[in-house]
Amino acid sequence: MNTFKNLAFIAPKKFASIGVLVWVFVLSGFATLDSDAVPRRINGIAAKANGRVVTSNELSFMLAPRRAELAARFPRRGAEHNQELALSKRKLLDELINQQLIIFEFKAMGAAIPQHAVNQKINEHIMENYQGDEKSFRKQLKADGLSFDKFSKLTKDRLIGQAMRAQHFNDVAPATPAEIRTEYNKLKEKLRDKRKDKIDFEKIYIPKENIDDLLATPETQLQLAEDIIKRIKKGENFSELAKQYSADGFGDVGGKQTNKARTDLSPAISTILFAEPEGGILGPLEDSNGYHIIRVSRKIPGPPVPLAKVKDAIEREVQNKKSSRRFNAFIERLRKKAIIKYN
Repeated sequence: MNTFKNLAFIAPKKFASIGVLVWVFVLSGFATLDSDAVPRRINGIAAKANGRVVTSNELSFMLAPRRAELAARFPRRGAEHNQELALSKRKLLDELINQQLIIFEFKAMGAAIPQHAVNQKINEHIMENYQGDEKSFRKQLKADGLSFDKFSKLTKDRLIGQAMRAQHFNDVAPATPAEIRTEYNKLKEKLRDKRKDKIDFEKIYIPKENIDDLLATPETQLQLAEDIIKRIKKGENFSELAKQYSADGFGDVGGKQTNKARTDLSPAISTILFAEPEGGILGPLEDSNGYHIIRVSRKIPGPPVPLAKVKDAIEREVQNKKSSRRFNAFIERLRKKAIIKYN
């Protein structure tokens, strides 16, 4: 089945871009590391654009993946964490505002997005951000006070934005075979089946609670993890330190784990690991139970989608890039005319 063709919306000469397959709500959406602990939020207004509202709950849910990743990467939070989170939040909020500004024009055209396209995009979102676990996805929706119907509407809005771009800004020269191949080579890693990713790494795990030390606290355990990573960076042997300190079942073998499936890792941790170059040392990374110091040994990416299956969508992506300057100018004109209020 050609995934991209099924995502075409109901309107003449309109096309879905490659973003339909690889789009993730920025950053959006790995499950939080401990979503049971997140209280249900009371909704509010994050921004208004010409009277159209972007709610705080919408923003919070879509920011959840990035928030979880940053929480894992920065156990002490701090200035760098806060700056990264603020930048991600503003970028996402501006995307949601831009989305609202073009919805009216789309509806005036009499076009529509078919529900099956929305459903397929939601399924891709769950697979990409929750590793196919719909239960975790719905738990995050509930934690952020967002109904499934509302999320479905947000997904449709996103597709409308992509459709408008395809309709009005693809009157450019057709993509050449060389351009298609070049663009495919750039995107094929994103198009791979991430469920089949595997990784080799060494890990030292320091739990937040140490049953052998009644005086240990999460703070002292974090300090221990920070001290260990300093020793590693000064040249001490990772394997020996793992044997001495790691509290998981792999300490006796120097913390080595091989052919670990991406789906066996938490979404936030896996995102960080697969972004790290081989040989890189990470940590301390935090989850709900403790701190991880990890050295990435080898990454085995899942297979990419063959070019033949995505050629049409790749071609449209090339055309989108050619028209990007005009499209960005169009968005800027909409923003200048609009009444936008951030809360």
